Amino acid sequence: MKIADIKTYVVANPPPHRGGPYFIFLKLTTDDKVEGFGEVYGVPFHPNQVTRLIEDVGERYVIGWDPFKIERLWRIVYSSGYTQHPDLTLVGVLSGIEIACWDILGKALDQPIYNLLGGQVHEKLRSYTYLYPAFDDSAPKSETSDAMAIADIFGDPELAPKRAAQYVQQGFTALKFDPVMPMSAFDPRQLSLEALDNAERVTKNLREAVGSKCDLLIGTHGQMTTS
Repeated sequence: MKIADIKTYVVANPPPHRGGPYFIFLKLTTDDKVEGFGEVYGVPFHPNQVTRLIEDVGERYVIGWDPFKIERLWRIVYSSGYTQHPDLTLVGVLSGIEIACWDILGKALDQPIYNLLGGQVHEKLRSYTYLYPAFDDSAPKSETSDAMAIADIFGDPELAPKRAAQYVQQGFTALKFDPVMPMSAFDPRQLSLEALDNAERVTKNLREAVGSKCDLLIGTHGQMTTS
């Protein structure tokens, strides 16, 4: 079995662009017509540039390759740039190609991928969600005005707990948030006492809203100095 073709697909995501403005997929097709699909991380580049990168890597390394030799392909592509220190863009492309190869293997062997990776261990896995704004008709207008208004949610001691309660109703048992937004290219910075007080209020109100039903995870993004 050899990979005979590679195609790319850019799928636009209509406003409010929940999850991103677009998604980039690739399809590998073998010489006996088995198809495998993978997803490539495209942000922050224009999708047309990402598809060109996928096609370039595909033409140089993937076409004619045995999809069962995933580890060997991965090492060859990874080592092709910057003395085994490739940029994240190349690794993003490689990730999508690897996903597609595993998809081909599962279909060719008529097995779920977890059986090829050692077998199923858990019946289910716990997950968490970030505290994102809501985009449905029941959400307050302030939440729908800006698809990327995550900072407004994080820093609002009244809105954040309301949204958290909705997530608890959906079954989440862990919520992640950043109480000291916004972040910028010029961070880290010394936080003001007002910002620290607000972060404390948001966290306190979140805990009161979810009680003992949910863990609270604080994730920061390099905004603060070590002091």
